[in-house]
Amino acid sequence: MKNPNANSDLIARKYMDSLVIEERVLGAVRPSSKVIFLGKEFDTPIMAGALSHLKNGMAPYAEGARLAGAVACIGMGDNKTLGECIDTGADVIKIIKPYADREEIFSRLQYAREHGALAVGLDGGHAIKEESPEFDTIVGCPMKLPTLEEMKEYISFAGLPFFIKDILSVRDAVLAKEIGAAGVIVGHHHNLMRWATPPVYLMKEIRKAVGDDFILIADGGIEDGFDAFKALAMGADMVCVGRALMPPYIKEGAQGVANTIRTMNDELLSMMFRTASADVRNIDPTVIHEGWWL
Repeated sequence: MKNPNANSDLIARKYMDSLVIEERVLGAVRPSSKVIFLGKEFDTPIMAGALSHLKNGMAPYAEGARLAGAVACIGMGDNKTLGECIDTGADVIKIIKPYADREEIFSRLQYAREHGALAVGLDGGHAIKEESPEFDTIVGCPMKLPTLEEMKEYISFAGLPFFIKDILSVRDAVLAKEIGAAGVIVGHHHNLMRWATPPVYLMKEIRKAVGDDFILIADGGIEDGFDAFKALAMGADMVCVGRALMPPYIKEGAQGVANTIRTMNDELLSMMFRTASADVRNIDPTVIHEGWWL
């Protein structure tokens, strides 16, 4: 029988809920959530996370992010699907699975570059089965963990800012920077790894190790704007929201995604105002405390 305490989503949620925030309102000014990301301005640091195989297609999901002034990350899918998302006018980051067939990866990288994607990324640990040392097969496609040399090839070939997803250690974040990645997406891919360290818990240590010139994106367990504030305060540049967007997307399509991101951004701005954080880049990490009594 599986130990229910090993669920990494629940571990991350428990840690996130243990973080409390001190108020600093004297002299506070109305904040701005606008960010410059990969040379472009966006209304919010909250990104639509890399979902896949949505029932009503991926294009309306990307369109919802565009309407909210946010970045759209797109998960597993063919080049046609990526093209449809880009055609909405959204700024899209294409996250590619670690296919055993390397030509599948090169094909997607080339298509993303030639058709105007904002950036690309590759899943880190999604190649390994949850409870076996074997490589996984996803939707009939065999996976393989890339070697460092292969990852360098992908980064060099991409010709776009390249992110490595599902990074969950200082060691891997430092290696990602050394091999030329633009940044990492810190997370554990929705409980793919048991007993995983909460992504936000590691954020300060990772930021200290990689410096300010390397992009850190928090992923997993961001359910509202208050979670987003905590992740940003701990050192993230941007945050991904995925599963929390699924119900509004199913119910209202692109408008549901846009409205949900806007609501989360208002929550973020409210917390920024209450902590005298004038902009996203100047959230003081000392406002966050671990509530040991909770």
